[in-house]
Amino acid sequence: MSALAPRSQNRWSASAPLYAQIAESLLDQIESGKLAPGQRLAPERELSRTLGVNRMTLRQALHVLEAQGLLVRRQGHGTYIAEPKIERQAGKLFSFTRGMERRGYKPAGKIISFAESLVEASIAVHLQLPTSAPVYEVHRLRLINREPVLLERFTIPQASFPHFERHDLANRSLYEVMETEYGVVVSKARQSLEPVIATEYEAKLLGIKPGAPLMLERRLSFDQNNRPVEYSKDLFRGDRFRFITERASLEL
Repeated sequence: MSALAPRSQNRWSASAPLYAQIAESLLDQIESGKLAPGQRLAPERELSRTLGVNRMTLRQALHVLEAQGLLVRRQGHGTYIAEPKIERQAGKLFSFTRGMERRGYKPAGKIISFAESLVEASIAVHLQLPTSAPVYEVHRLRLINREPVLLERFTIPQASFPHFERHDLANRSLYEVMETEYGVVVSKARQSLEPVIATEYEAKLLGIKPGAPLMLERRLSFDQNNRPVEYSKDLFRGDRFRFITERASLEL
């Protein structure tokens, strides 16, 4: 059952739509722990009566939180508080396999496509390759506890990683293969983040609805000799990941 309190005239401000105020109140209770992960909300009829709003307004508020990945609707079972998002340090290099194992998840992968091709001009510039250089292009789906959460699409030079197709990329970390098999240690990366929405193709692979929020991370990785060795475009599910940064000083 829900721990929501009835609507109070002092609680709500007239400066925002009522559904947005309700969504904010629910968010406060989720973040404070009053509404715990896995907890089932009361039925809409009961919630709307408790809050003193009509069901249309309530549904608008619930839709806002569902789009943010904070609520999960289960057909025929009701609406539940979603599991907490996985925090990802935006300013640090991230090994999916090792990072998920440290958090207690069981990571896995599925190769969607693996191709040998000539590098695209736009990527050649980043990898400092001639436009005729051969590369490997890999599209990989990553999972935690069998749930798809990340789509990777990365390009690496064939000259630096010959016979890369021999390695089990479904179950091994890319960076671990680079280091163990080729002596290439990824030491730094230049990354950018951009919110996008899922296409039908991406949504099908990730098990979400088309138009659901994703975070696109573009990454250019460098080895221990400061050579670019990987160009990647990764799509993280917005309902499963939260990107955070830490600031030590104020830039004026």
